[in-house]
Formats: sequence, structure tokens, C-alpha cells
Amino acid sequence: MSKEIKIRLVELAAGSVLYLGLLIGGWYDYWNLAVTKEMEPVLFMAAYVILAADTCWQTAKKLRHLQLFDENLLMLFATGGALYLEKYTEAAAVMLIFHIGKLIESQTLDHTKRSIAKFMDIRPAFANRKRGLGEETVSPEELRIGQIIVIRPGEKIPVDAVVMRGLGNIDEKALTGEFQPRSVSMGSRIYSGSINMDGVLDARVTRVYEESTAAKILSMVEDAMSNKGESQSLVERFARFYSPIVTILGILVMLLPPVLLSGQEPETWFYRGLIFLAAACPSGLLASVTVAFLGGLGAASRQGVLIKSGSYLEALSQTDTFIFDKTGTLTEGTFGLKEICPKGITAAQLLEITAYAEAYSSHPIALSLRDAYEKGIDTSRIGYIQERSGLGIEAVIDGMRVYTGNVRFMEALGIQTQKVKGSGTAVHAAVGRRYVGYVLISDRVRGDVNDTIRWLRQQRMEVMMLTGDNEHVANDVARSLGIEYVYANLMPQDKVAQLEEIMSAQLESEKLAFVGDGINDAPVLARADIGIAMGGLGSDAALEAADIILMEDEPSRIINAIRISRGTVRAVKENLYFSLFIKVILLGLAFFGGVTMGDAVIVDVAVLAIGLLNSFWVLKFPE
Repeated sequence: MSKEIKIRLVELAAGSVLYLGLLIGGWYDYWNLAVTKEMEPVLFMAAYVILAADTCWQTAKKLRHLQLFDENLLMLFATGGALYLEKYTEAAAVMLIFHIGKLIESQTLDHTKRSIAKFMDIRPAFANRKRGLGEETVSPEELRIGQIIVIRPGEKIPVDAVVMRGLGNIDEKALTGEFQPRSVSMGSRIYSGSINMDGVLDARVTRVYEESTAAKILSMVEDAMSNKGESQSLVERFARFYSPIVTILGILVMLLPPVLLSGQEPETWFYRGLIFLAAACPSGLLASVTVAFLGGLGAASRQGVLIKSGSYLEALSQTDTFIFDKTGTLTEGTFGLKEICPKGITAAQLLEITAYAEAYSSHPIALSLRDAYEKGIDTSRIGYIQERSGLGIEAVIDGMRVYTGNVRFMEALGIQTQKVKGSGTAVHAAVGRRYVGYVLISDRVRGDVNDTIRWLRQQRMEVMMLTGDNEHVANDVARSLGIEYVYANLMPQDKVAQLEEIMSAQLESEKLAFVGDGINDAPVLARADIGIAMGGLGSDAALEAADIILMEDEPSRIINAIRISRGTVRAVKENLYFSLFIKVILLGLAFFGGVTMGDAVIVDVAVLAIGLLNSFWVLKFPE
């Protein structure tokens, strides 16, 4: 329970005891206190002052920032006027009900934030650092790269590290939303915030705590909770204009009818104006919108989807176009050797040439070639290597100049290639200017991609693909998935240009999302209305460039993210329309004298409770 809520509870308890005791009577007789009729207004006033203390304090804080009009000021105006009319009992009653409403609001917001914080409880408390033959317990912030740490069963992993010794299972649910533990052994990467379930692990630190996965995720979630969505900001802007307008209208209700209409008592209309101000209080609307957005962000986090702010959560609900990268996004990015097609040399020689040329590349295709070669790479045979981004590699091997890469690279060198047969990614090779054949590499479509694309199309969304791969491979993958629009052979800068061209054809209200693997798609992720990075666990590029991060390589998580975003926006709209509808009726009744000030505040608290309940379900989105 927060300090603010505790203070409000104390104020509520003290004010309620004093007010209800006076209202019901009897408690002062128990203490042999003589309370006369003349003393009762003073005691009711004392109860009012206790209950209004927090409201006055909140108004004073707003005044320091020149934010004059809000629900607190409206309530002070209304109850202050009631005191002026010597309606002490009613003024204290209205402030009591208002105080209860604010307490419900604070408690709900606090509970929502604690629910998110509990799920995101990934901050490690300590680390076991090896020192000589022993160990020492230190804070995670004290660890440095290269140091060895010991992680025992049940302990949180303090920083990102690589397992040096031991076997175990790691619970990454808080990071990825995945309930299935991950098995780790020597060489496995482990991430801070995960929990070691069994086995003792020795691991080498690869990142200091400030740069670790847990620290970055916590920072991002905290930023998301403070950044508002467009609807939330719109409602708050509406409240800033709404409060002064209804204050002016309340004053006009007090002043104009007695002047314009004959036979009207000024005191009657003054009281109706005060009721009008109490009825106009917008606190229920503001609180329900905030809870809805926080609930949506928390529900998405539980699904292993990190959304950087409420505005992106809201924008996702408006998205009608999804563009996917191919390699590592629609496909697994784990390539396997499919076919070797030599020309003038043996298949073994062609595989050796391509494996050596790709010796220093970290691209999945390079890894697959080295795996297929199976023999170790003798780096002394390599004299020179230069990578040409988006094209291929130029290298000197055993004194011979070798070129490997795609068709465009060969064409740029003036080398004639042979036609590729079969589907897959072809790596062409040339020694000097002599073409020596190609190696065909294939990739597999991810298991849940078909369901994801099918669901998006059922929702009448447009689905496209942007890829640097050749048209033949891209069209094969697109055809198998039912993707109609394909743009292939794109360099990184071409992807951005193509994306901008697609976006220029859209209406202003339409949103476009790009889904990539977060490593080489950073420019496109940053340029799209919504950048969605897959496999963000441990990926700096994903955490920095994307607006939404899927912590596991599972495109199907986009479906739940969209459902949560739509549910959040729906709850916000329902609260908005319901609140405004009740307000219009209540203000009309206040004008014609159909409600008392207490009735108006009770209705407002009821609207607040209904709005909060309607918003709170978003946080309970199923696991």
C-alpha cells in the first residue's frame, strides 16, 4: 500500500468517525461530552476540514504548476458554497463521498501497477561472484564483464552471461511469457531476470547490470507506464478544457436565472449551481482510462510482448497493414545445405571455397556453409576478406581472389552465372573472373506463421513481404503463406524506400506495422508507424529500434497483442461514452433541481466504480 493511500485512509477514518458520530449521535454521550446544537456546525466543519485536507493539498500542488481547474477545485467550490449557505452536514457528506471515490481510484491504480510490477519482478537482488577458491555475495551492479558467477537452483540470474560449467533448466517466463523451461549447458547464453530451476551453473559475465536484459526491460516497462496513449492524452486535454468550461457554466447557473427570470430566488439557483459543479466532476473518466492503458500494457507483458508506450498500444488497434521481413521472421533463419552445383571444379572444392570466403561472417547463411563444410577453417590460408553489404564477399584464399554472393554481385563484376534450379537461396562463387558454380541453401517457414497470416487476413488486414532474398525464393515462401504482395532483392536502404512508398499511399488514419528480426531491420523498424521486433531477448537492436518487442521468435504473439490493444481501446471508448452520457443527464437534473449535491457525488462515484471495473478486465487477459 502506497504512502498516499495510507494518508487518505487515516483522513477518511478520522473524518468518518467525527461526521457519522454527529449524524447518528450517541458517541459523545459515551464519553460524557456535552454537545449543544450550537457546537454541531463547528464539529461538522471540523469533519469537513479533515476530509478536505488532501483535496486542498492536491489543488495547491496544481496551482504551483499553474494548473488551476480540475476535479479537486470543482469539489472545493461546490462544498465551499454549501458551507457558505450553512449546509454543514451536506458539505461534510459530499466531501466524505468524494474522498471515498478518490480512495477507490488510488487503490485501483496502485493495485494495477503492483500487478504489473509483480509480474515484472525480474530485478535480481544479489550475485555470487567467484573470488580465488571461494565466493562472495555482491550486488549485481558490482559485476564486471569476464568475471565468473555461480547461480544455484532457485536464484535469479543477475546479469547476462554465458554458461561455462554445469547443466540446468532456466525459467524465462517473466521475460518471454513462455512457460516451458529452457535447457542450458556449456556455451548457452543466459539472461538476467531468468530463474535457475535446477543444477549449479558457473557462468561468465557478458554484460554489466546496466546493460543487461533485465535492466533494459524494467526501464522500458517503467517508461511505458508513464507514457500516455493518444486516447489517454486526449481525455486529459479534454478534462483541462472541460473543467474551466463547467466552472463558468456553474457560475452562470448561479447568476443568470434570478436575473433573467422573474420570481426566482437567488439562494435556490446559487445552490443549484453548486450541485452543477459537484455533478460535473470528471475524476471517474480520467481514472478509468489510465487503468485501461496500464492493464493493456501489463497483459501484453504477461504474453511476452513488450510495448514501449500506450500510444503504440493504441496504434496497434488501428493497424490495417502488416509487412514482414522474410529471413529470421517468417522463416526460422536456420539454413541448411540443399544442393551443390559446381562448374569446372568438384563439389567439395566449391563448398570449401564458399566456406572459407564466409569464414568471418555471422550471417545465418555463412554459418550453414561452415557447418556443411565440417572441417575446421585454417585462417592462415585467408589473406584478405571484405564484405559487400547486401551483395556478397570478396576474399583472397591461397593467393587466389574469390568472390561469393548473389546474382547482383556477380553481374556487377561482369561474371555470367548459370540459372538456379530449385527453390532456396543461391550463393554463387567465382575464382578470379571464372564462374565456378553455386551452392543452394534452404530455410524453413516458422511453425506458427501460417496461423498468424491466416488470422491477419481474416481480420481483413493487408499482408506484405519485404526481403533482400531473390524473387524466386521470396515468391515460393509468399505463395505457401498466402501473401499477395512481395518485394524482393531489396538492399537495406531499398527496404526503407519501399516502405515509405507504401506509407505514402495510405490514409492518415491508417497504421502500418513492420515485423522484423531486430538485427538488420533497425532502419525499417524505426521508420514504420509501428516497428515490431521478434526475438528481442538479448537483442540490443530490437530493444532500441522497435516499438513493440516479441520476446520469443513466435509471430503468433502478434495476435494476442492486437486483441489486447483492441480490448483496451474498446474499454476506453465505453468508459468515455458512458461517463459523458451520465454527466449530461446529471447536469440537466442539477439545473432543474432534480438532485442534491450528495446525490450527484454518489452517482459520480458509481460511474467511477463501473469504469474501473470495465477497465480492470484488460489486466486479467488470459495467460
